[in-house]
Amino acid sequence: MMAQYLGIKAEFPDTLVFYRMGDFYELFYDDARKANRLLDITLTTRGQSAGEPVVMAGVPVHSVESYLAKLIKMGEAVAIAEQVGDVATAKGPVERKVVRVVTPGTVTDSELLSERVDSLLMAIARRPAGYGLAWLGLTSGQLGLTECSERELPAWLARLDAAEILVDGSELPPCVRGSGAAITQRPAWQFDSALGARKLCAQLKAASLAGFNAQSLAMAHAAAAALLAFAEHTQSQSLAHVQTLSVERASDLLDLPPATHRNLELTQTLRGEPAPTLLSLLDTCKSGMGSRALRHWLTHPLRDRAVAGARHEAIACLVGAGFEPLREALRHISDVERITSRVALRQVRPRELAGLRSTLAGLPALRAAVPVGSAPLLDELQAALHPDAALATLLAEAIAEEPAVLLRDGGVIAPGFDAELDELRGISQNCDAFLLDLEARERTRTGIGNLRVQYNKVHGFYIEVTASGLDRVPPDYQRRQTLKNAERFITPELKAFEDKALSAQERSLAREKWLYDHLLNALQPHLGTLAALARALAALDALACLAERAATLDWCRPAFVTHPCLEIESGRHPVVEARLRETGSGEFIANHCRLDARTRMLVITGPNMGGKSTFMRQVALIVLLAAMGSYVPAAACRLGPIDAIHTRIGAADDLANAQSTFMLEMTEAAAIVHGATEHSLVLMDEIGRGTSTFDGLALAGAIASHLHDRNRAFTLFATHYFELTAFPARHAHALNVHVSAVESGRDIVFLHEIEPGPASRSYGVQVAQLAGMPKPLIRQARHALEALEAQQQAGSAQVDLFAPPPAPAAPVASAAEEALAALQPDTLSPREALDALYRLKALLRPTSDITP
Repeated sequence: MMAQYLGIKAEFPDTLVFYRMGDFYELFYDDARKANRLLDITLTTRGQSAGEPVVMAGVPVHSVESYLAKLIKMGEAVAIAEQVGDVATAKGPVERKVVRVVTPGTVTDSELLSERVDSLLMAIARRPAGYGLAWLGLTSGQLGLTECSERELPAWLARLDAAEILVDGSELPPCVRGSGAAITQRPAWQFDSALGARKLCAQLKAASLAGFNAQSLAMAHAAAAALLAFAEHTQSQSLAHVQTLSVERASDLLDLPPATHRNLELTQTLRGEPAPTLLSLLDTCKSGMGSRALRHWLTHPLRDRAVAGARHEAIACLVGAGFEPLREALRHISDVERITSRVALRQVRPRELAGLRSTLAGLPALRAAVPVGSAPLLDELQAALHPDAALATLLAEAIAEEPAVLLRDGGVIAPGFDAELDELRGISQNCDAFLLDLEARERTRTGIGNLRVQYNKVHGFYIEVTASGLDRVPPDYQRRQTLKNAERFITPELKAFEDKALSAQERSLAREKWLYDHLLNALQPHLGTLAALARALAALDALACLAERAATLDWCRPAFVTHPCLEIESGRHPVVEARLRETGSGEFIANHCRLDARTRMLVITGPNMGGKSTFMRQVALIVLLAAMGSYVPAAACRLGPIDAIHTRIGAADDLANAQSTFMLEMTEAAAIVHGATEHSLVLMDEIGRGTSTFDGLALAGAIASHLHDRNRAFTLFATHYFELTAFPARHAHALNVHVSAVESGRDIVFLHEIEPGPASRSYGVQVAQLAGMPKPLIRQARHALEALEAQQQAGSAQVDLFAPPPAPAAPVASAAEEALAALQPDTLSPREALDALYRLKALLRPTSDITP
């Protein structure tokens, strides 16, 4: 047995081998030690090999999915070695072989996959001219290719978010290692362009790749060669469901660099959590297929407005006609996309086929719930919902109404589908009647009133007689087992029936497995039809979801125009607004934004916490939502051509790649000024804060000038450098705006409204007070701030920032009395009275030290 195991392990030296032994998967030697460390399972020894104890650890077969899930999350690969030989006829160890390899990018088990996220396998081929990328979703049949430069590579990695990346061992850029995907080394010879082109043609059953517009992508062909070879190796079979190829080019997509994905919190928060994000707010889909389609639309928005416009039209039709009947019908569909892939890989479970049968049966009702005649996209999707009559009939006839969870449990094939199976089942099902009849006859024949005929899995069928009746046992009874107070016997008649019944049960299970395998063969020609049906169902679910969001959240349909324009009326940040409603914290303050050929930059000033970043992000999210084909959170929206959304927001470092906070800030800013065009939207938040005041101010001014004069991008430029409020006076296409706030005494009230002109103050000390800073610290900060402001006005010597504040002055009661005496209460408005009260408070503050 160990010789057999070592032979298998030699074929998978870098993979954990789960070796089937009865009801356990065993691991040996270094694999066992590694599993003990990763899974916290017991390490033991058994016997000896080459004079050394055999180190081993195991996991139960019935709970293997939970252990696999843990290993996959850690980026490990597992080879599953099953018993494939006949136990009854085997001489020596039963033959075993690896039936599949489970890796982070090739997982197909529903228990190991997130229902709403695709798990992609990617291969990267590095060449002097750039990078070739190929990716595959085994559970969706999605196969894609692209080529890119090193500057574009991080955006592709963020967009595709692969679970596993295949590389050839050459030095990789930091963005690959930092992508979060499992990195798997493959031999360099597998990354061959000519081999890749041949494998793609064979996979797609095409004479050439010209029909897929992929004939010139030599670098991507090299990546596809390694990708397809690895996928076939892990599944131990061909990929029958992979029948289409998509070629994506950066020039066709709205550019969303990794910083944009992160700063806008599209699919993950800044802490790496799945909610609250834009996707978590959008996704109310009724199926996993719809959720995955919606995620793809969000992360792959097209520059061409035709697709987004068609979705807008479909959403308008659904909102007008009512989307609830469609969403109710979609609630009952199964995940046809993943079921199709598991049918192709012969890993589908009986209840998944039952779910597919129910989905096919429900298609007529689903078609009736789709409004037609107003939106071409809905008409097209509705036409794709025709059930395949032959497929529906086959599943209805073959699969039991309530099939068992696993094939080995039996009861999967429907009665009446196969005469031989029905006969074998009949024998097994008639056991009870025979046993009752035999028991009655034997009690009469022997006179033993408490005689019982029974069965268990260990001893089979037997006749049990208690001690009081043993003296009446006939000679033809043969003792099978002795108990404390009874004896168990077998008779020739019962033995003959046992052989027949047990044989029928084994033959019934074998026949059922044979029929199930033939059913999967019969389903293979329908894979293309099922894949097309899955795409239509996913798109309908995503559109109905967006319609529900538009109606529920009061979003509007954006309008596309051909000239440079970004006009948003009463725009809101969708996620912040939703959180305010959930917590009952008040209403979101909506704001306008207008950028066009005359105004390409807004210089935004105002206090911290005032809403500058929220305003900038909401503009970017509205642009992105419109581009993906969704309605937007605004009263009205008009958008011209947009090719990218660039963001530089927040203060963070990247110590793993030796980048300080300021270095990361400058790196991201450099990427923006190199990549932004006049059709790009740029968000710059507090650039230059990571260095000295003069350095930061100089850099911020230079970056703003470059974006204004050379890139000519639509830019939202938030800053605390008040010197930059003079920027619009020297640059014709820039305007000052500020986030409004009102000072009440020494407190601050944020109004969150964007108003014309620069802000007058930063209010940093007030924000620190709101954050809970100690009062002595706040007093010292105010003292230093007043000294700095006085120095700036008078041009005096440098202020000592670390000097304590002056001692409290003696009470100024006379001044307060004079101010009080000067008041005329009968002539004051409520606002004037409040202001007068604060002035009196200020006069008394040195004595009371009370914060109003």
